[in-house]
Amino acid sequence: MVALRLKKPGILGFLTTSAFVAVGLSLLVAGCAGRDSNGQSSTLILATTTSTRDSGLLDVLLPIFEQETGIGVKVVAVGSGQALAMGRRGDADVLLTHSPRDEEKFIAEGHALFRKTVMYNDFVIVGPPTDPAQVQQASSASDAFRRIARSQHRFVSRADDSGTHRKEQEIWQQAGITPRGDWYLEAGAGMAQVLRAANELRAYTLSDRSTFLFQKRHLSLVILFQGDPSLRNRYSVLVIDPARHPHVRVELAKRFADFLLSPRTQRLIGEYGRSEFGQPLFQPVLRSPSATRSPQSPGSPAT
Repeated sequence: MVALRLKKPGILGFLTTSAFVAVGLSLLVAGCAGRDSNGQSSTLILATTTSTRDSGLLDVLLPIFEQETGIGVKVVAVGSGQALAMGRRGDADVLLTHSPRDEEKFIAEGHALFRKTVMYNDFVIVGPPTDPAQVQQASSASDAFRRIARSQHRFVSRADDSGTHRKEQEIWQQAGITPRGDWYLEAGAGMAQVLRAANELRAYTLSDRSTFLFQKRHLSLVILFQGDPSLRNRYSVLVIDPARHPHVRVELAKRFADFLLSPRTQRLIGEYGRSEFGQPLFQPVLRSPSATRSPQSPGSPAT
């Protein structure tokens, strides 16, 4: 376990997390990947946002992919910004992220062969049931954030360059507020760790719905604001372009993208969490309102 200091500690001096240990181990074992009969690596490196791990979704999908294809997957779960940085360096073969603007820039820079939406859910604002900032009465996500800032009740930010952190920054900007002060705590941690910190501090935070529902049994936090169209949360798969990084395992990455977009996997995504939580933690793109158009195959131009 690693002691993780908050960037602005407030009354919580330290958080403990195994996230960075997991990253280090993932990078270490990546160099020990298996080989196929031609001497090529039979393991790909997936850099992904922490919510796909912390929600338990990867624990369901990856064993099926590995069993069906014989391809191993080494997961590095970090913020979307860090995952995209790994892609820029050629340290990953395929990405699964949820930071649309950063992904568009990544594509424009020529780092990926394609980008395809796989699934979506939404962000929610969670906090203590007493709701001291009266977030439940907010008319929009930006209004909710203004109420928190006015009350100066504690808010825990991921502050880790993740897709969730980017969305949080967008909402503060829409609210016309630059958050600062002892009430605003920057954790530099993954979603599950931030939820635990907010729970301990009886603070507010922004979370993706899937991780919150998966972690909820350990928390006293409740959803206080949801449903704003601006809180939609889209996850996309990006395959790194071998023209930029010739060593990437592009064929394995394409097979993984095909797997995520296959009807069977999309069905599994849509079913995941339904029996336990009464609702799926993610909505597959094939069932989204925009899916009236035929989805592009992974080899199609980026969207």
